[in-house]
Amino acid sequence: MTGSCPKHMVMGPCGGVRADGRCEVVPEPCVFPAPAQWAEPVPAVPLRAVPLILTDFSSEPYSVRMLTTVARTLAPSCDAVLVGEHQDRPDFPPTLLASMLQGAGVRPWMTLACRDRNRIVLEEELSGLCHLGVDAVLCVTGDARAYDVRPDVTQVFDLDGPRLAALAASIGISAAVPEAPAAPPRHLRAARLAQKQRAGAAVAVLNHDTVASVTAFMSDAVRAGVTIPVIASVAVFTDEPSAAVLSGLPGLELEPAAVRRVLDEPDPVEAGIATAAREARALLGIPGVAGVNISGAASARGYEFAAQVKAELAGRIREEREHDP
Repeated sequence: MTGSCPKHMVMGPCGGVRADGRCEVVPEPCVFPAPAQWAEPVPAVPLRAVPLILTDFSSEPYSVRMLTTVARTLAPSCDAVLVGEHQDRPDFPPTLLASMLQGAGVRPWMTLACRDRNRIVLEEELSGLCHLGVDAVLCVTGDARAYDVRPDVTQVFDLDGPRLAALAASIGISAAVPEAPAAPPRHLRAARLAQKQRAGAAVAVLNHDTVASVTAFMSDAVRAGVTIPVIASVAVFTDEPSAAVLSGLPGLELEPAAVRRVLDEPDPVEAGIATAAREARALLGIPGVAGVNISGAASARGYEFAAQVKAELAGRIREEREHDP
């Protein structure tokens, strides 16, 4: 498969398969009609603690001041922060970011993508993160760059997400893996997660999907042999731009009518928080879902305000959980 997948994947398919089954990079069908099989199981490095609330961390790139402000806003409300990695907005190296976030009082889960790093650099980052005592690394193949995003820069893809997870486990750090229940082939996504578990994954973070779809996915996952904890994503948006970011990504699914109801409210910030809190409560009631990922940009009114929205949402989720465990 390495020669025919544009992202050089061996353990495909990725989470970016389009709704019609096409590759996200080229206008051709995905070359993986079924999940690739992992041969020998890799022992996972168990998490020290599974977070009830894992909050997406978003900050101005290369800004220590904003990083510190956002971290201090989120720290009291969440158990850990998930630090993404984007193909169009680079930031400090993951090991440096993790160290700064730890200093600001949060527990970082760092994302490592295979797009921009060869295997040696991935090993270096994993070893550094392990040395820092980072709880987990989200191991992703990574989005391919759009044709107009840094066209002068090469793409690497030495490894893919599952093989990166195996490398992380071999180095001694807990490997988190993504899974996209809404991405084709939907009926095989649970089996795909089972293969990632065999590769050494210690925890899974699901892309956004409806409560009904996540419920069906978790039932399929149990039947496929998945035993690792699963964290389901809660979409938080309070304005048109933050909703558009979530709606425009492959492998993610939001109900258009639900989005419209939030945005048409007189106070869309309150409506967005309340809607996300209800969704979180429903997701946490699904057998096998151990926590929620507060995910998305939350607001277009700046990183600090967006962090305040996420912190308020996290507080409501935790309060409801304590009253109705």
